[in-house]
Amino acid sequence: MDATGWYLLVGTVLFSMGLLAARISGMAMTSAMFYLAVGVLIGPTAFGLFHFNPLKSAAWLEVITEIAVLVSLYACGLKLKVPLRSRLWHIPLRLATISMGVGIALVAGFAHFALGMSWGAAILIGALLAPTDPVLATDVQVRHPGDNDRLRFGLTAEAGLNDGTAFPFVMLGLGLLGVHDIGGGGRWLALDVVWASVAGVALGAALGSGVARLVFALRRQRRETVFMDDFIGLGLIALTNGLALAISAYAFLAVFAAAVALRQTEQHLMARHRDELPVSVARASSLAERSMHFNEQLERIGEVVLLLLLGGSLFANSWTWEAVMVAAFVFFVARPVGVYVGLTGVDLPGRTRHYMAWFGVRGIGSLYYLMYAIVHGLDKVIALQILSITLIVVTLSIIVHGVSVRPLMRRYAPPA
Repeated sequence: MDATGWYLLVGTVLFSMGLLAARISGMAMTSAMFYLAVGVLIGPTAFGLFHFNPLKSAAWLEVITEIAVLVSLYACGLKLKVPLRSRLWHIPLRLATISMGVGIALVAGFAHFALGMSWGAAILIGALLAPTDPVLATDVQVRHPGDNDRLRFGLTAEAGLNDGTAFPFVMLGLGLLGVHDIGGGGRWLALDVVWASVAGVALGAALGSGVARLVFALRRQRRETVFMDDFIGLGLIALTNGLALAISAYAFLAVFAAAVALRQTEQHLMARHRDELPVSVARASSLAERSMHFNEQLERIGEVVLLLLLGGSLFANSWTWEAVMVAAFVFFVARPVGVYVGLTGVDLPGRTRHYMAWFGVRGIGSLYYLMYAIVHGLDKVIALQILSITLIVVTLSIIVHGVSVRPLMRRYAPPA
């Protein structure tokens, strides 16, 4: 499909979604399912108007998926107003570390023993299928910045964290495959786990807090309320990403930490100095609020493009038993077991725990990690096997979680 066709396709999809959004929201269908269905219809599975080959386009698909995840992580972090000292943060921290680690181990074991993959490839597929997706999971995320419901908060913050916490295991898998230098293991632990994670969080927190203080000081001193908040937000994302890459830190963790720090710092400064501010400044929308709305729009555009490409990459024979078995194992074994183990000892109602065990949407983050591995030299035979599995897992996740999310969330009554 040429550029003209793409403009017509994307324009038609966006226009149709704008007109049909209310009708679709009343159906057992999410916007992600709609975009994916269009991609499948025009792709080789149905009418064959175009075919997208992720292997041949891995370099630029890596960039697009990375941008989509970064924008989504930033918007995700801005939604979280719960103070960092709150015990609510224990839930996503456990989900993004203990639960994710258990899930990776289970999927890796299944891939090795059931599918015959090498341990390197098995750990790699376990790691890239581990993150829950901040781009596609909006239906179970917090509805507004003040939403402190434990289910929604836990899933939102988990999606923001685990795109970064999965990275060390991606690097471990690549190291075992001979694509990345992990030394004798100590190098991997010191650099890929400790340094890259801690440096990413520290860098993001410093930049986010610094930007919040700078903008607040300018508004306070100059009594100005109008800034190009959208550009400030995009600039913070790009600056954080660039500096994280420069110091070999995890950019996903850094950008999420920057967004959380910006929101938390701005909230603290407003509460502390509100009486000192001019009325116009005190009543103005915050930098976090205005930046969040803009990033959510960018997030939707990225979702459209990437899901059209996903649908256009599927053939009828893409649905192998191998891929379907991995998807079933991820949804019905790895995710639930990981959640139940990770949340052991946490004071949560059973229903909330069960919902968390089910809503582990896989998506754009998995595609990014796979493209990253391919671009950095993953063997083509292994890449093709993992690609075929990943595409089906993501597709099935969009379908099964999309079909179930609205009926289940309508039944969900946040516990007191």
